[in-house]
Amino acid sequence: MSSLQRCLPWLILLLVLRGGGGGTAVAAAAARKVPAIIVFGDSSVDTGNNNFIPTIARSNFWPYGLDFADGHPTGRFSNGRLATDFISEAFGLPASIPAYLDTTLTIDDLAAGVSFASASTGLDNATAGILSVITMAEQLDYFREYKLRLKLAKGDARGEEIIREALYIWSIGTNDFIENYYNLPERRMQYTAAEYEAYLLGLAESSIRAVHALGGRKMDFTGLTPMGCLPAERMGNRGDPGQCNEEYNAVARSFNAKLQQAVVPKLNKELPSLHLVYADTYDVLDAVVRKPSDYGFENAERGCCGTGMFEAGYFCSLSTSLLCTNPDKYVFFDAIHPTERMYNMLADKVMNTTLHVFL
Repeated sequence: MSSLQRCLPWLILLLVLRGGGGGTAVAAAAARKVPAIIVFGDSSVDTGNNNFIPTIARSNFWPYGLDFADGHPTGRFSNGRLATDFISEAFGLPASIPAYLDTTLTIDDLAAGVSFASASTGLDNATAGILSVITMAEQLDYFREYKLRLKLAKGDARGEEIIREALYIWSIGTNDFIENYYNLPERRMQYTAAEYEAYLLGLAESSIRAVHALGGRKMDFTGLTPMGCLPAERMGNRGDPGQCNEEYNAVARSFNAKLQQAVVPKLNKELPSLHLVYADTYDVLDAVVRKPSDYGFENAERGCCGTGMFEAGYFCSLSTSLLCTNPDKYVFFDAIHPTERMYNMLADKVMNTTLHVFL
């Protein structure tokens, strides 16, 4: 049994999971309640879509995936599974979520879960344009195509049921700030940080409305993590080299507060039968980064790959001689993305938010 399953918040469910063959029954019940996990977002939830588009924002090579199943790199930016994979498993669904653009898969392979996410993308189309990846609008177009394929394969009634009862997860927004707003001049010339937050929140609202219009009802929008504490942002922190960029963290907290206090209640009130929840992963990652030893980690300042300070993507493949010996001791696998163990902890947090609503 995974640590995620052991940490589910409802005691009665936990007891059933631990007893006899009850775990199978609970998993089956969960799968009936949530027949599929459908994911939109960036590299935090991209399970391999970027493998199939012309971009350098890829991770389908070693050492990525070294702890995934047979050690095969899948396009996940981690040593193993992502938070959404653990969430899928906890709902009694497959232990890994497939990428929509994987040409080896059929619609039957995608019926219990699919990711439309694309590494290096954002809510802002301009963010996706930096490395020529899949925009949020294109992800929504793929979802429309998916719905049609699903109904053709499963029949109208079953297809509509899967769309209606599926859990939709968004994990996106970090790249809009660290790749776009703070790294390039165009958006900073157009918007203050607060104005850009409002712009992004409007785009988030539009994407939620689009999925609702297509039949989605159970949704989880994950807030930003403390992006100023990513190893790459520590390295690039000119004001206080090696330390968390607290300006970036303040922006993440502000974005999260507006998402939670304004967007989520507004949409739940306005959209019929919508169950939208906000999942706060900021606090758990912040706590681990501040005191890693309290959580069994030895290093939260550098990634496992290379020097751990700037390597991500192809730079990781060029620095394998410096690869750490035990990723489980590291909070981050590369200079931007968490290890599988940290993703498992983030999944726990999301499940603690969503389980009572959707199960």
